Amino acid sequence: MTHASPVPTGSSPVVELRDLHKSFGALEVLKGISLAAGEGQVISLIGSSGSGKSTLLRCINMLEIPDRGDVLIDGEPIRLKGEGARRQIADEAQIRHIRSELGMVFQSFNLWAHLTILQNVMEAPLTVQKRERAEVEAEARAMLDKVGIGDKADAYPAQLSGGQQQRAAIARALCINPRVMLFDEPTSALDPELEVEVLRVIKLLAEEGRTMILVTHDMEFARTVSDRVVFLHQGLVEEEGSPEAVFGATQSPRLRQFLNAAAHD
Repeated sequence: MTHASPVPTGSSPVVELRDLHKSFGALEVLKGISLAAGEGQVISLIGSSGSGKSTLLRCINMLEIPDRGDVLIDGEPIRLKGEGARRQIADEAQIRHIRSELGMVFQSFNLWAHLTILQNVMEAPLTVQKRERAEVEAEARAMLDKVGIGDKADAYPAQLSGGQQQRAAIARALCINPRVMLFDEPTSALDPELEVEVLRVIKLLAEEGRTMILVTHDMEFARTVSDRVVFLHQGLVEEEGSPEAVFGATQSPRLRQFLNAAAHD
C-alpha cells in the first residue's frame, strides 16, 4: 500500500476522519477508515460501486451517522451520542454550524423546481446564514457567472440541461462560502459532452486552492485534479497516495484490476 503525507507539513487537517465504521443492517459498508484533508488539498475517492465511497462522503456532513469513529472539522470533533445503529447527533446547533462550512454537490442536482436558478443559489445564505439580500444576490450572480451560467439566473431548473443544472448546484454550494466542497459523483448522471462542462468548473475550483473531497468514476480527471487519490475496496482504504503513485506505480493487485476495468469501460 502506498501512503502520501496526509496533510501539508505544519498545517492541521480541515477534515479528519478517524476509524469510521458504518453498517446498514447486516451489511458493513465502512470497516474502519481514516483520512485527512489539509487546507487547499483535493482528495479523490475512487473504487468500485459498493466500496463505500458515497457513504464515506455522506458521513462527513452527517447525512449518514457513523456507527463508530470520529469526524473532525478544523480540529473540532462532531459531537455524537449513543452507540452503533442508535448513534445520533448530540448537538444540533453544532451540526448546523458545521454544515454551513461544508458545500455538498450530489449526483442528482437537488434543485428546487419552483424556484429560479438565482433563487436556488440564494436560498441557503438567506434562510440559514441570515445574510443581507443585496449582498447575497450580488454574490449569487457572481457565482453563476463563475460557473458559466450567469445568463440563466431567471430560468427554472426544468429549462436547463443537466450540465447547467449541475453547475447551478455547484454555484449554490459555493454561495455559503464553505471551507470544504464535497462532490458525490457530480457527473455520473450526465452525458459525456455535458460532463466536460462540470469537470471544467471543478478543475477551476481546484486551481483556486479550494479544499475538496470528491467521489469520481473519471480516472483521468482524478489523475489531473487531485493532490491525493484514495482507493476504497470493500469498505477499507486499499491504497492511497499521489496520483503519480496510485496510477503510475500501483501496488495493490485489486487497484490494478480496478484501473484495467475502468480503462475498458
